[in-house]
Amino acid sequence: MTEELQKKVDFAIKLLQAAEKEAAKVGQPVEICYSGGKDSDVILELARMAGINYRAIYKNTTIDPPGTIKHCKEKGVEIRKPVKTFLELVREKGVPTRRARFCCEVLKEYKVLDYAVVGVRKSESTARAKRYKEPEICRVLAKGKVRQYLPLLNWTDLDIADFIADRNIKCHPLYYDEQGNFHVERRLGCIGCPLSSKQKEDFKKYPKLLKQVIKSMQVCIDEHPQRSVAKKFNNSAYDVIYFDLFTKSYQEYVEKLQPDLFGNTLNCKEYLEKYFGINLDLD
Repeated sequence: MTEELQKKVDFAIKLLQAAEKEAAKVGQPVEICYSGGKDSDVILELARMAGINYRAIYKNTTIDPPGTIKHCKEKGVEIRKPVKTFLELVREKGVPTRRARFCCEVLKEYKVLDYAVVGVRKSESTARAKRYKEPEICRVLAKGKVRQYLPLLNWTDLDIADFIADRNIKCHPLYYDEQGNFHVERRLGCIGCPLSSKQKEDFKKYPKLLKQVIKSMQVCIDEHPQRSVAKKFNNSAYDVIYFDLFTKSYQEYVEKLQPDLFGNTLNCKEYLEKYFGINLDLD
């Protein structure tokens, strides 16, 4: 471990111990917000090194990558079931989008304990670097205010990889290639997340989930025909999903539906079936 990384480790341990002292004032342990990802595993190891009283909690989104539940159990992490599954949310509210990520609030971003540790890192994105300036913040989540601690805020991918190697941490299987090599650049997250640049890639890998999403979206449309989404997209979940995945604006979607020189029009269901290689009949 380099001297620079050791300083980051020492700071993280002190931050975790400070969080424990604050949590103890209200008679609680510190919550480790565990996602199953590499940063969560690093924080879990840091918490053990710090010797703090904590509860590692995984909030099951029901659409995390295969193997996540098993990995959580192997790490001794507490698993909390959601009030509603992701597909139940789609049936009720429709599919989440970049501008309307209601799924996060219901499935992940809710309060359990008053003091929580989160694996946010500035190096993950420009948006995070702008949003998070200090390693300790107060956030208002569903169910109340939470004091959050960010021990990895200034850690780089190289720091994460070096710490994992130094402490011999076993991470989620999806971080390793067929030869067993660890890839720190890989990221875990909800399958088909609208914020991910690999959303279509996810659905190509898990087309059966895509079919379930479309089926749930159609239920939403059928049960709420008065909503604008039903009117704008011809009462068709296929059109909604095509719009979300393959266009940048509603105007572009409308233009795509216009007949070509030969009078042919776009069939969104057929397009999706061809692209993802799966029959999408909603039986």
